[in-house]
Amino acid sequence: MKSILKTLVRRAAAIGGFDDLRTRLDRIAADISSSAKAEQLLLRRQYEALGQANAPLMRFEDVELRVYSQNGEDGILLYLFSLIGMKSYRCVEIGAGDGSQCNTSNLIINHGWTGLLLEGDARLAAQGKRFFTDHPDTSVYPPMLVHVWITRENVNELLAMHGFEGEIDLLSLDIDGVDYWIWDAIDRVSPRVVVAEVQVIWGDDRAVTVPYRPDFVAQFVEGFGVYSGASLPAFVKLGRRKGYRLVGCQRYGFNAFFMREGVGEDMFPEVPVAACLQHPFVAWARDRFLPMVRDRQWVDV
Repeated sequence: MKSILKTLVRRAAAIGGFDDLRTRLDRIAADISSSAKAEQLLLRRQYEALGQANAPLMRFEDVELRVYSQNGEDGILLYLFSLIGMKSYRCVEIGAGDGSQCNTSNLIINHGWTGLLLEGDARLAAQGKRFFTDHPDTSVYPPMLVHVWITRENVNELLAMHGFEGEIDLLSLDIDGVDYWIWDAIDRVSPRVVVAEVQVIWGDDRAVTVPYRPDFVAQFVEGFGVYSGASLPAFVKLGRRKGYRLVGCQRYGFNAFFMREGVGEDMFPEVPVAACLQHPFVAWARDRFLPMVRDRQWVDV
């Protein structure tokens, strides 16, 4: 509904002479945005009460909610941070796209977080800057959205250059490429939670990643990046080495959530890899796509 209203507002502005219509539509759009924010705040309070009462934790599938995320990641992140607390209200997203569909936008827009968003596509980065500048909840102080090609060699310099060092609440990784190697290289920030896109076509059998190349470009088939990223077992091994445990995935398995040691361990214990790969989508993707790329170069880790 909000997208329809925004389209009407833009058309009214382009035509001119419809000040009353623009005002009414702007007010309706603002009311919808305020209502969505209020609903999330109420949900956050309910989750907090759930944690304080030591009530049984809900399944990630039960809390999935899409606001700006591709799937249900917004709801999962709201749930996680409602229970472990929002401390720094700072986040980094690597592979942010145009901002209208990424894992940090809901926290930035509806919960007052500040963020550094890195994007390798110049067109998407430009659209993202406009998205946050035009949005009434971020127009005064939009997140930093930087057009840059992210590599192992420059990621830490980029973080420091833009004032992101030490503890942050969230790191999101989704570059459809050498995500494993980027997280492996990051040492300037210590996120409490990491969400990373994983390659589900390998299931729980092998800990593998694409080889590292600074100019790596994913191979897409039917909209899925089938030669890119790393398997969930690979990310779990990397996470353990860096001091993180797997606490769950969104229902399709391709976004995994990790929590740092010492954070929320009583509420979010480590879960086995296989438990995150139960949805029929995983078996379908494996059968459909793995034969296409099994013989490409993969690195066991």
